[in-house]
Amino acid sequence: MADQTRIRGVHQLTDGALASRAADGDPEAFRQLIVRHSSLLRAYVIRIVRSTAEADDVVQEAFLIAWRRLPELRDPEAVKSWLMRIASREAFSHLRHRAADMPLDHVVERPSPTLQPESCVVHDLQLKALATALDRLPEAQRQSWLLREMAGLGYAEIAEELCVPVSTVRGMIARARASILVQMEAWR
Repeated sequence: MADQTRIRGVHQLTDGALASRAADGDPEAFRQLIVRHSSLLRAYVIRIVRSTAEADDVVQEAFLIAWRRLPELRDPEAVKSWLMRIASREAFSHLRHRAADMPLDHVVERPSPTLQPESCVVHDLQLKALATALDRLPEAQRQSWLLREMAGLGYAEIAEELCVPVSTVRGMIARARASILVQMEAWR
């Protein structure tokens, strides 16, 4: 009975409280962090590696690394951005190690069942156009844009992740946005 009450209570804790408990060795607290953040990490990693199967592997590895490194987390309230940085590092590392001649899988997103077929087609074409625009960006700009727009990291966090000054991050994101805007002009 006490275990069930403790498990039910874990669902109501903040991310920071869960991270603190998980760092102290509470596997249920870490499991709850996984439940809360796995879909966001997965969606983000899919955008980077362009394969749902590979993204699942990368996200799983990111959570394993996070579990091992939880005691190193300085600010438990920042666990979400910390997880995003780990997933980002793992995703880009995965890309570097993937064979150069391996074709990229297309991401298949399930459209809402309430959408009409024409809307689904337009949505798919817009996503393909955005993917093409992202692929045309220089690697640093693409990484910066993904970390900002998909992971929701701040400029300082991106600068720390990429080991560049904040001003460089601002410039890369501005150039990436301008390039994407030009390439997506037909969809406005």
